[in-house]
Amino acid sequence: MAKDYQIQAAPEVNINQLQAIGEFGLPEIMTMKETLGKKLTIPQFNLFMYQMKRMGLDPSLKHAFPIPYGDTIDIRIAYEGYHAKAQESEGYQGVYNQVICENEVDDFEAETDEEGIIVSVKHKIKFPRGKAVGAYSIAKREGKKNVIVLMDASEVQKWVKKNANFWKLDDGSIDPDMFKKHVGIRAIKAQYDIAAVVEESMESMNAASAAPTYEPPTRKDVTPPVEKIETTESVNQDDEAASRMKALKAQVKANYKKLGLTDKEAMGAHMQQYCKVKGDEPTEAELKAYLKIMDMQIQAAEQVEDTLPE
Repeated sequence: MAKDYQIQAAPEVNINQLQAIGEFGLPEIMTMKETLGKKLTIPQFNLFMYQMKRMGLDPSLKHAFPIPYGDTIDIRIAYEGYHAKAQESEGYQGVYNQVICENEVDDFEAETDEEGIIVSVKHKIKFPRGKAVGAYSIAKREGKKNVIVLMDASEVQKWVKKNANFWKLDDGSIDPDMFKKHVGIRAIKAQYDIAAVVEESMESMNAASAAPTYEPPTRKDVTPPVEKIETTESVNQDDEAASRMKALKAQVKANYKKLGLTDKEAMGAHMQQYCKVKGDEPTEAELKAYLKIMDMQIQAAEQVEDTLPE
């Protein structure tokens, strides 16, 4: 069921204190601060973004998210973050995650070697599948043996109880997508040499003491470029421009719905805050820049719901 997300500006945000870090410009930084980083102080958020740049992770793609504990924050890496690092690894050949359901138990086999390490699986999918009772992941890498991780549903019950909103479906059963992500992380960690890059930044960090020592790069101009639209007396060009504007406005309207903005007052306030209009009406370029910011907000809101907690 879709959730009603209301995107509101954090009152404590001072635009002069936020830093344009890596490829993220100020509009994107503001959006992430007000969504996934809304509970962080500005020094904590700047530190989080610096750590993301250092690890090569992108929080706008659901790679990671911060959890504040007073003056300290934990950085939690999601499955998407681990998978992104695995894809960058030499010899990457894929990570395959699947759940085993109630009606497939009799047709599932896992073969182990003399040391008890799983070397192969045989799985026949049947419909209706039933509830997920197990999951496995196969991480493949050139020149290496496949890493196969198998888990029973009982092994994730502590996470199900702790984070029911993430792990449970409406009928109370385990969410197959969450189960697959969890077992996938284990396989990726075992197959790819990424622990040293990722794990060291998952421990608690004291943002209050660490942030002042960080010297961010000089802020670059991140104002979205205004495209120059040539105007002529051509009726065809006028029609094309009008058609593009109509499509852009329709997308803006659709994005309002995704953000949970349903009344005109809320929509107007959102546009006034995030769409910098120089004239009486937004230009094509200004609407495109506005849509990019809205897309960031939608992704960040979805991350809150979908990201796998450790």
